[in-house]
Amino acid sequence: MAAQPGRTRPTRAETRRRILDAAFTVFGERGIAAAALTDVAAAAGLTKGAVYSSFASKDELVLALMEEHAAHRLEASLARFAEAGDGEQALANVAAVLMHEMRADAVWHRLLAEFFALAHHDPKRRDALRRRRRAVRETIARALDRLAEGLDIQFPLPSTELAVILLALSNGLAVESGIDEEAVPDGLLGTVLALIAGDAVAKIRSAAENTPPDRV
Repeated sequence: MAAQPGRTRPTRAETRRRILDAAFTVFGERGIAAAALTDVAAAAGLTKGAVYSSFASKDELVLALMEEHAAHRLEASLARFAEAGDGEQALANVAAVLMHEMRADAVWHRLLAEFFALAHHDPKRRDALRRRRRAVRETIARALDRLAEGLDIQFPLPSTELAVILLALSNGLAVESGIDEEAVPDGLLGTVLALIAGDAVAKIRSAAENTPPDRV
């Protein structure tokens, strides 16, 4: 069949986007273990070969989904961080974004939990998940370093450890919220982040404001 006038083949980036969107829907509805790449291809309106041209395996597709979501959450959080000049308010903004994402996209946390369970007895999967999560944590840590430098503050923990805490808190609270939403009030994550870093931020800013000009 001849191609219709005006129609062009989708770019590689467009194809990848279609696959990721379809995979999120399929895995979210059926679960990772029960879904096949042929299901994803059908949902995307593509051939299985087109899916394999972008992702070598179902595991790679799942990990790409998780990495993309983590990056999206980071970008949204840093955007809110930049809206507030005060350190504690900035922490509250990050917490608000993470809580919103946590409640709006509970399927992401189910996918992470399922893949973690699947990887528990599979060394290859476990290593792949470990490497992807390390990359995510390193990205978050670099962003925290840039943030601390821009605000001229010092967090009470190394950025690498604070990145672990941010991920662990948001993921853990998402699980608890999925079990019992009333147990996780909207302000809980912000309160915890303030306990971890807010006091230190306030002290650093206070010391800077009270330092005589000739001692700066």
